[in-house]
Amino acid sequence: MTDQGLVTFEKEAAIGIVTLRRPEKFNALDIPMLRALESRLDEAEGADEVRVVLLAGEGKGFCAGGDVEAWSALSAADFQHRWVRYGHRVFDRLARLRQPTIAVLSGHALGGGLELAAACDFRVAERQVKLGLPETSIGVVPGWSATQRAVRRFGAQAVRRMALGGEIFTAPEALPLGIVDRVVETGQALAEAKAWAGKIAGRGPLASEATKLMIAIAEGEEAGAATEALASGFIALTADLKAGVAAFREKSAPEFSRS
Repeated sequence: MTDQGLVTFEKEAAIGIVTLRRPEKFNALDIPMLRALESRLDEAEGADEVRVVLLAGEGKGFCAGGDVEAWSALSAADFQHRWVRYGHRVFDRLARLRQPTIAVLSGHALGGGLELAAACDFRVAERQVKLGLPETSIGVVPGWSATQRAVRRFGAQAVRRMALGGEIFTAPEALPLGIVDRVVETGQALAEAKAWAGKIAGRGPLASEATKLMIAIAEGEEAGAATEALASGFIALTADLKAGVAAFREKSAPEFSRS
């Protein structure tokens, strides 16, 4: 299967849907999957008409995390750089997507799969879904931000219970802990996520993007880049910028007006 087929991107009016398509492995992530996911996220961000992005998984699992066969034979150096750091880059790409994002959990989200869902702004889960961080049971640590982003978003104690205590939560158990935002009956997650996305898409898109950035700053999600993005977006609307660019092209001194 090509990288394109491993993860797909579709548009339904103002809603973009990114889907993991490796159902025979419960959408476990390997390097080709990560590459494909990164590419589809780039497509989603570049689609001007898309105001909300859904992340879903084909088949019975949202995502089973990192494919053990893909990383277990790596050297320590390759494991650190080719696996953990690259995974971080892709997950950060998702977290910093300009549009609000919703993880559609119609199947289990375990290990890296839960870390992937945590990189989204919201999570809709079907009642039968299980969520957990089982990495320490095989002698490895959570490596794609469970001890960082997931702690900021879900709270340290919920992450301790999963990562250290070995607890696996059902969706109804995860709801009061803030791990998921909505719980629906089996087979209803995508429809619920689309309905929610439709409401979000009806709000001011630029205001939503700016609000997402401001929340990211407060949360500590790459505060420096978010601050510069907000400031640059403001400056791009000013007459001073237009005057400066025009003067540069004409090789003359700009006449700024502070407007």
